[in-house]
Amino acid sequence: MTAWLAGLLLWLAAAFSAQADDRAPMALADPAQQILVMLPMAPEHYRSGNAYSGAYGDLLGRSARHRLAVKLAQEHGLTLASGWPMPALGVECFVMNLPAAQTGGPLAVTMAMALGRDPRVAWAQPMNVYRAQAHDDPLFAVQPAASAWHLAELHQVATGRGVRIAIIDSGIERDHPDLAGQIDDSADFVAGRRFVAERHGTEVAGIVAAVADNHLGMVGVAPRARLLALRACWQDDKAVTSCTSLSLAQALDHAIAHRAQIINLSLSGPQDPLLARLLDLALGRGIAVVVAVDRTLRGGGFPASHPGVLAVADQESGAAEPAMLLAPGRDVPATGPPKRWYLVTGSSFAAAHVSGLLALLREAGTSRAMPVADASGDALVRLPSGAIDACASLMRRVGPCACACATADADAPGKRP
Repeated sequence: MTAWLAGLLLWLAAAFSAQADDRAPMALADPAQQILVMLPMAPEHYRSGNAYSGAYGDLLGRSARHRLAVKLAQEHGLTLASGWPMPALGVECFVMNLPAAQTGGPLAVTMAMALGRDPRVAWAQPMNVYRAQAHDDPLFAVQPAASAWHLAELHQVATGRGVRIAIIDSGIERDHPDLAGQIDDSADFVAGRRFVAERHGTEVAGIVAAVADNHLGMVGVAPRARLLALRACWQDDKAVTSCTSLSLAQALDHAIAHRAQIINLSLSGPQDPLLARLLDLALGRGIAVVVAVDRTLRGGGFPASHPGVLAVADQESGAAEPAMLLAPGRDVPATGPPKRWYLVTGSSFAAAHVSGLLALLREAGTSRAMPVADASGDALVRLPSGAIDACASLMRRVGPCACACATADADAPGKRP
């Protein structure tokens, strides 16, 4: 390498380091004051199987996109907050803040539309906010799925061994006695807020994969599954769990890149084009995406309304739309900080049951060399009420078995042949 080229690379590295880092946290801001602007990346800068790197060509491309982002922000009276490359979608996402004196809502939509019409921009959108779908009461009781789903019998056949499940939620208490050793990978995408163990994410994680046979607490639906604990949401002082378009997109991108087989999204909010593209990418790669239904919104809200995802409501609240699945979601024991157990209710926790069940189906299908695609919503047997028949779903994967649930369910009223 010539001294000239070495000097140029050093200069580029120094200049780039002064800009927003690829994964640098944003300053804490009101999401209603923010816009996401996607600038296209040159295709040759993404190499399948590699992380986004700091190579010479990448530095030049990032530097050019950053300059363009600064220019666009200035042209529209905005402030550039941060950037985040998403090579899987072929874009780099830049966060821009509205002027402090302005309000969000319609102005954010209008500004995003104006930026989206610029030929230099792939697309632009307001920053959306999502809410967890749950109501919690700190109480301990037996697990509904232990009897309704015959968990002990199911675990004689499959435990979700080795299946990778991404829990995209609030902070999970990694050292909870019912979760210790269950997490393979973790990342925090909530900017401006220090990591803390939070209720909602820890509760969802425990329902999915709490340790079995440790003489403590509860048993997860898939106790041998491996978790990706991806913090994209935070809990505020009123115990409301919230997420943004960007934090969820970053977590989805991470889950896809780190080979998650199932993604759990126990949340709901408005339609979002960035998240929709990432969901399509995940589904196209055979990843099952399980989401919570908001019964107050048409189609269950987003992402429940997105084609291809598995939308789940709690079965105790009655019938849902035909395409929606029903699973236990009321008075469910769950792990929670600090190293405790709580009783929880909501479609968030019904979705967690389905993520765990899919892990059992995936393990059973793998052991019999069955297509991965079979371990999806099509593999779930439903009763006329819409509730999932967990035993029949697993038996469909493994064939006749001696499970006690096989006999019990055979006599159930309304059983499908």
